[in-house]
Amino acid sequence: MKNDTTGGRRNTALVLGALGVVYGDIGTSPLYALRECFNPAHGLAASPTNVLGVLSLIFWVLILLVSVKYLTLVLRADNHGEGGILALLALAVPQLRGETNRRQAVLIILGLFGAALLYGDGMLTPTITVLGAIEGLTIATPAMVHAVVPLSIVILIALFSVQRLGSGQVGRVFGPVMLVWFVILAVLGIRGILLEPAVLGAVNPWHGLRFLLTHGWAGIVVLGSVFLVVTGAEALYADMGHFGRKPIRQAWFAVVLPGLFLNYLGQGALLLHDAAAADNPFYLLAPRWALYPMVALSTAAAVIASQALISGAYSLTMQAVQLGYVPRLSILHTSADERGQIYMPHVNWALMVACVLLVLGFRSSANLAAAYGIAVVLTMIITTILFYAAAQRLWGWSARTTGLVCAGFLIIEIAFGVANAMKLLQGGWLPLLIAAMVFVAMSTWKTGRRLVGERMRSSSVPVSLFLEDLEQSQIVRVPGTAVFLSGNSDATPLALLHNIKHNRVLHERVVLVNIQTTQEPYVKAEDRVRVERLRDDLFRVVGRYGFMEEPHVPRLLVACRDQGLKCDLNKITYFLSRETVVPKASREMAWWRKVFFVFLSRNAQSATAFFRIPANRVVELGMQVEV
Repeated sequence: MKNDTTGGRRNTALVLGALGVVYGDIGTSPLYALRECFNPAHGLAASPTNVLGVLSLIFWVLILLVSVKYLTLVLRADNHGEGGILALLALAVPQLRGETNRRQAVLIILGLFGAALLYGDGMLTPTITVLGAIEGLTIATPAMVHAVVPLSIVILIALFSVQRLGSGQVGRVFGPVMLVWFVILAVLGIRGILLEPAVLGAVNPWHGLRFLLTHGWAGIVVLGSVFLVVTGAEALYADMGHFGRKPIRQAWFAVVLPGLFLNYLGQGALLLHDAAAADNPFYLLAPRWALYPMVALSTAAAVIASQALISGAYSLTMQAVQLGYVPRLSILHTSADERGQIYMPHVNWALMVACVLLVLGFRSSANLAAAYGIAVVLTMIITTILFYAAAQRLWGWSARTTGLVCAGFLIIEIAFGVANAMKLLQGGWLPLLIAAMVFVAMSTWKTGRRLVGERMRSSSVPVSLFLEDLEQSQIVRVPGTAVFLSGNSDATPLALLHNIKHNRVLHERVVLVNIQTTQEPYVKAEDRVRVERLRDDLFRVVGRYGFMEEPHVPRLLVACRDQGLKCDLNKITYFLSRETVVPKASREMAWWRKVFFVFLSRNAQSATAFFRIPANRVVELGMQVEV
């Protein structure tokens, strides 16, 4: 009985955590989504037929794309408990780090571009949610219209400034705050429904179909705003590793979906009662005395929604670093207990600058809404394509069955894609530009590292040949243990060859360490390290880490003790190669990309810091590599 009680409390805590982190983005969509559907620029009157039609579309989009696609199907595709587009890519393409055929190469390109799109979403979400929340002040006091931009900037700067403290402490209040938020959404919605109970007829899908058939191209335009109700759905999958599939589903069906739809119905009922409320139906749904508390609560909810995307950007970048698509960056852990709670300074400040510039450039959530949907819908389309490949591998689904399921989602998503493409010139170009820049950086780094690896392998010597030469040589041996890091377990580290060539000595004991990143997010402790004795004084160590883990060489060497390799960490000298990349004319990569790669290489975090090696015990041997 006690175990059942403990398990119930833990599940409740996970459900609350999911409310606070996973559903922050989609939960704040009522601030602006329905308002944008009846934006005067669309020329859509808030007539009863139009209101019921738009609400019907909202309801069925939430059911089909969120409840069915993500909650029922995509969440099943977990990579050892982890989700997200890169985790799904690893499931769809098992040879992610090796040789691939044309189909797999296309999937990899799509997956990387989908990951790049999420950075654009990470910049737009904090901006539009904070702006949408602060704009509520103008309903209470029109004189506050000039304060919206500066207040939004202050809140964004404060939000990014506290990231270094970690989300562990503040995360405990996220869930309860969002629970209050969804309850109030429902209460306000019920208050509005009581004004016009006829709005409940919107659950009939015929209203949505009739709206599209009647309005034709104008209806497709409005779809771009309807899509705003599902922005944030990708977070349901990306954050699965933090909370688990079951709590995320329970939070959605028990709290989030009822709260969202009741509020949308309430806003719609208000429009049926007073079409002029289309200016800001969310805030006008609340009693006038509650406007300031609602602005405060909306701002808190917006900050929480932003936190989810910021944390997601950290996790995505960490995965990309470990999979070799992004240069090494500083990763700081903010919790001694939760390894998933990390802080990346470079990513944090880049996002902050981008958000502040977006506020200054667009100045309102209405202006920014045009840029918001296109990144999310493209990410959803890419997720569906990757799911098609992963479902066949994971569960043995036939191509026909998988194709029928995915085709249904693609029809809906492509329709939304067309609608959002029409907003390309009004700001939709922005997330595409951001994604293109991130994609170019990721592909340039991956290609450049491949070329560097090929150049270094051409200069390397097989370990077997090195051992033969060592037997015949009369090289001087000095006391101590030398550790050499190598990118290839079968090749002799270049730092070792350079050390012998220039210093003409070798330590009494030599350890060759090779770090490998697996397709799984985490590696079991018993599979972490493998030690091979090549001769009495020379060992080869292979350390395996998941793409959600950080290599830690000293700890790896401690783990080697159980396999017969005992090292005194205070008496080890680490030898690392430090490559200076020099661009040269060739057809392998464009000249400008080579220059960009050199720039990325020079600004990447040092191997010493990345592998957590004590800096005072490191000897770096430099070499030039032409690409």
